[in-house]
Amino acid sequence: MQAADEFHGGRLIAKRLRAHGVSRLFTLSGGHLFSIYDGCREEGIEIIDVRHEQTAAFAAEGWAKVTRELGVCALTAGPGVTNGMSALGSAHENNSPMLVLGGRAPAFRWGQGSLQEIDHVPFVRPLVKMAATADSPGEIQDLVDEAIATALVPHSGPVFLDFPLDYVFSFAADSEADAPYAEVAPWRAGRADGDELERAARLLREAERPVIMAGTGLYWGRGEVELHALAEALRIPVFANGLGRGCFPADHELYFSRARSEAFKQADVALVVGVPLDFRLGFGAAFGDETTIVAIDVAEPQRAQPRALAAELYGALPAALDDLRDGASLADDVAAERRQWLQALRAVETEQRGSEREGLDDKRIPMHPMRLYAELMPLLDRDAIIIGDGGDFVSFAGRLVDSFEPGCWLDPGPYGCLGSGPGYALAAKLAHPDRQVVLLQGDGAFGFSGMEWDTLVRHGVPVIGVMGNNGIWALEKHPMEAIYGYSVAAHLQPEMRYDQLVQTLGGHGELVHAPGQLQPAFERALASGRPSLINVITDPEVAYPRRSNLA
Repeated sequence: MQAADEFHGGRLIAKRLRAHGVSRLFTLSGGHLFSIYDGCREEGIEIIDVRHEQTAAFAAEGWAKVTRELGVCALTAGPGVTNGMSALGSAHENNSPMLVLGGRAPAFRWGQGSLQEIDHVPFVRPLVKMAATADSPGEIQDLVDEAIATALVPHSGPVFLDFPLDYVFSFAADSEADAPYAEVAPWRAGRADGDELERAARLLREAERPVIMAGTGLYWGRGEVELHALAEALRIPVFANGLGRGCFPADHELYFSRARSEAFKQADVALVVGVPLDFRLGFGAAFGDETTIVAIDVAEPQRAQPRALAAELYGALPAALDDLRDGASLADDVAAERRQWLQALRAVETEQRGSEREGLDDKRIPMHPMRLYAELMPLLDRDAIIIGDGGDFVSFAGRLVDSFEPGCWLDPGPYGCLGSGPGYALAAKLAHPDRQVVLLQGDGAFGFSGMEWDTLVRHGVPVIGVMGNNGIWALEKHPMEAIYGYSVAAHLQPEMRYDQLVQTLGGHGELVHAPGQLQPAFERALASGRPSLINVITDPEVAYPRRSNLA
């Protein structure tokens, strides 16, 4: 007989999730997960089901990205877990804190060939901070607590637990009843090393042409307020990528984007805050040979640095940035040099923006992607959450679409996995139902997760999608033709009516062929109150002017 303080394993999992503040579980139905669903239902955790497990996992990552809280998904045994692997890879590269709960064949028949019997842990482990299997029903709650703490400790990232079918249907005592959990708050953790801090402050005091490059780690470390104060006090230009976008408003006088190449090459000191020296920064070569680099992050890097650093500040970002500001006072002679530096960069920025005018005003049919964004940008609210899921089409967005608040720009990040967009958008709109959530999607990316428009319709999540439909894999076609003179495996059906597919699934669809049509289509989409796709036919001959290297 079940004791009053005993619950089945799925309920024990749900109890710990609720204790940690989890409000939603993303999943695709699977029998190995039934007891977890029952537990979540009893504990008041909303279950959001999708059409493919990759979207459940991307939604969990998207929840983490827009809330800076733990995202959670449940994937059924075997193919359910393998279908979620790409999202685990994405979360690993983005340091997104997420917990993946996996189903698992029963322990009492392990090795006898049960349905979907496979040991997930060995192939999941390289992508996560922790991968483990519950050894008994009584171990479940402690294991969940340990996994959540591991996901949140810097560098944050994904964790994985799977639960044998017989254990989650068995009963055990609620050993953690009413137990508080230890909050993990890395932004209030220990300070950076004092010697390194003094070295960095000295370099910054003497710098005449400093720059700040802020990335995803700044967002996870909640250092945007202190970065703002440091930049303003010391008059330093700011650039951003990844989730760093929006942590410094794009309309601030010290924010720059188009002058990045000139600024990095001419800088005497670069503060690299929460961003690795990976391919996006030319493995360090984006900065000048004489540029002194100071790395600042919540924890030591996970990879060896490809370039020597002058100082390294690892610890709570708010404290590190405040201490650096206090230690690097601005002398009058240096202040004069920095005024000239800012003026020079602003001139470059203005010139570069002026050079974009031709594309923004382009009247061609099919549309130039830049003209599409010229018409879209005035329609976006200041706190709109923009999600990029595509290649060249989203590259143009990354160049042109500004962000003004933290957590307002979501793209796949350095892992570059297409198909993440609908999961991100689902999570973003659930987390922020009163804000615009706009999914920028290439026609190629649509193929990875197009059926998730059904998910958005079923759950009443009115995301607006804007598709750049050029009928090709542009990110591959144009470079391949430049190298070989031809392209293969790079063509899709031209002018495919993806908007009609969304209409068939119960959403709202619009087709846009020409300049001037996007604004009324967007307004009709908003007024519909339904998930909407605006299918914009764009010119396949337009290639994004790419500079970054793959390796």
